[in-house]
Amino acid sequence: MNPTVTTRGLTLDAGALIALDAPDKAAIMQARLDEARRRGGSICIPIGVVAQAWRGPRQVRLARLIRSSDVEVATITLSVARAVGVLCASSGHQDVIDVHVALCARARHHAVVTSDVDDLARIDPDLPLIHV
Repeated sequence: MNPTVTTRGLTLDAGALIALDAPDKAAIMQARLDEARRRGGSICIPIGVVAQAWRGPRQVRLARLIRSSDVEVATITLSVARAVGVLCASSGHQDVIDVHVALCARARHHAVVTSDVDDLARIDPDLPLIHV
């Protein structure tokens, strides 16, 4: 499946954010973001993913991305926290950040850009995944 055609945008996990500032992956990651925007897709970054990837102000591309007006940084409200807990229980997956990523992508009909395809596929095997 080609996620850029069948989905409405991208949800990014920590691997995607780290790739944005990695010299060998930055251009490919930026091209993915640009293509999603060109197609009118939205971009979502779950708040916990920012915490996993953020290491300081030298991450210029990441800092610029999370400040972009067209990027949604998804927070964890009480109702979202409960949904994450339920999905953790039903999937047997204990990483609440990964589960939040999957929920964000599901809710928005997004593909997930990830460095950890196997973990996210265990949470939701139907989730479109793009390896970074």
